[in-house]
Formats: sequence, C-alpha cells, structure tokens
Amino acid sequence: MSDHLIMGIVNVTPDSFYDGGRYATVDMAVKHALRLVGEGADIIDIGGSSSRPGAELLPPEEEAARVIPVIDELVKRGVGVPISIDTVWGAVARSALDAGASWINDISAGRIDPAMPEVAACAGCTVVLMHSRGTPQTMQDGPRYGDAVNEVGRELMASVAMFRRAGVDGGKIVIDPGFGFAKTVEHNIALLRGIGGIVKLGYPVLAGLSRKSFIGAITGRPVEERLSGTLAATAVAYSGGARIFRVHDVRETVDFLRVFVNQ
Repeated sequence: MSDHLIMGIVNVTPDSFYDGGRYATVDMAVKHALRLVGEGADIIDIGGSSSRPGAELLPPEEEAARVIPVIDELVKRGVGVPISIDTVWGAVARSALDAGASWINDISAGRIDPAMPEVAACAGCTVVLMHSRGTPQTMQDGPRYGDAVNEVGRELMASVAMFRRAGVDGGKIVIDPGFGFAKTVEHNIALLRGIGGIVKLGYPVLAGLSRKSFIGAITGRPVEERLSGTLAATAVAYSGGARIFRVHDVRETVDFLRVFVNQ
C-alpha cells in the first residue's frame, strides 16, 4: 500500500499554462483522464477554468458546462478512482458532487465564494484548501511575506477554521501551500524548503509543483522541459512530509516515487 497519492490533472480549458486546449472537448478530456488512471493516478482532478497568473475566473455556469459532462462520462465508464472538482464556485462543486465527484479542490479555500464551506460540509466530501491571495488576475501583483512559511501556514489555518465552523470534518481536510499562487520565485523556494512547517499543522499536505514557473526560473527551462525539475521538487516535498502530489506527468511521478520512497 502506497503512503502517498498522485492526483492527475485534467484541464478542460483552452488556456491552461501547460496543456491548454489539449483536452478541451469532453471526449479528449475523458480519454486523458482514463489514460492517467491507467498510468497510476489515485485521484483525477478536473478543472474547467484556468488559474494561471492573469487568467479571468469563468462564470460558474460556463465552468459547469465544461466539467459536468466529463464527470458524467467518467462515472458512466466506471473510472475507478475518486474524482476531484477543481473550482472556486460552490454551485459548480455541488453539481460536480451530484454527478459523482467526491473531492473539492478550491484554490481560494473559500475566499472567493463563501458558499463553498457549506457545500463541502453538506456533502461530507474531502476538500483541498489551497493558499492564495487575491484572484488569478491579481495574485502576482507584488506578493509580500515577512516569513512565507509562517504566514502561509497561518492563513491556511484560518481557512481550515472557516470550513470547520461550517461543519466540515477535520479528517476530510487537505491543505496546499499554493506553489505559484501569490508567490515570487523566492517565496516558492522558501515554501518548498520549509514545507515541513506546513506539514506540522496536522493536516495532509498536497503539493502542486508540476512544471510551475519557479522551476523554470531555477532551471532556465520552458514549461514543456520542466519534468526533471518537477521530480526534483517532488523529492524535496516528499522528504518534508507532503504526501499528495498534483501532477501532469502521472507515469513519471509514479515511477519516480516508487524508487525514491523505497531507498
């Protein structure tokens, strides 16, 4: 039994930073999701709105129209692993859960839509609370931290408290420090080095490192050439205690961790 989980990314979007447009139809998205499951994904994370820096948030109706048919089809085909809905909107999350999703992945941790905590509580589902500030449009406008690890941890725990007050079981909460969201390269590096401080908060930690821009800044590589850097960052995060990894490259990450963890 593995001590970690791999969350495979399925972007049903025309404009995501790495694979935008590649899986923008229902058929392409479903095929990709099933391929990721075959490669060893433990969870499939389906998103209909790009959260790359500068992106505008889609209205919930438009986002739901992209993702719900994909979830419907995966459930119909008996996908066999939990489906996560990557959304900031409570209405989209509720529709996705009704369609068969069992995780919510909210990059705003309830900041953008105050309905989200109640949706998660009523469903009794697992919810990933990610640290960010502002919106994708504004998050990279001069982010500042005195101590990135401590401040991110404090803000994550405020989000946890909000969801707990709404009735979400603490055992259903996962936290994510939000690499690349309202962070400079230096903030991301500090968070990666200090991820043990996030782990010590007492909730499972998800690391979304896959092909992020700070890896490009360190390596000098464009997004399509950042797999090696991503795997190196994954090793650091795993060593610090992160146990859920949201990735584009499932097969490579599965193999990497299979070897790394057994040393």
